[in-house]
Amino acid sequence: MSSGFILFLMLMATLGLAGCLWGAGRRSTLDEPGKTVPFQSGRLDPDPAWGRYHVRYYGFALLFLAFDMEMAYMYPWAVVYRELGVPALLDMGVFLLILFLGLLYTLSQGGLRRQ
Repeated sequence: MSSGFILFLMLMATLGLAGCLWGAGRRSTLDEPGKTVPFQSGRLDPDPAWGRYHVRYYGFALLFLAFDMEMAYMYPWAVVYRELGVPALLDMGVFLLILFLGLLYTLSQGGLRRQ
């Protein structure tokens, strides 16, 4: 089989699954009074369903995402490092330096200080 045919089959299977899921979600459901009530551990939850977080937690989340993406970029780099040699090492050094400078800036602005 050619790779184009396999790709076409995978595309058709994906579209078929998406269509089945869409169709299952479109069917009518029974209107019951308890469906719209937030429910937790067998009792009604006294807190609202959509709680708010303080804005300072978003900085932690963005910092986590930045370093999480760093690992996503370092794995493929590590795989091809031997082929590319010193230029690849310098590129990763610049990348890590930029991330480290961002961390230093966050520390200098008090972004990681516990309150």
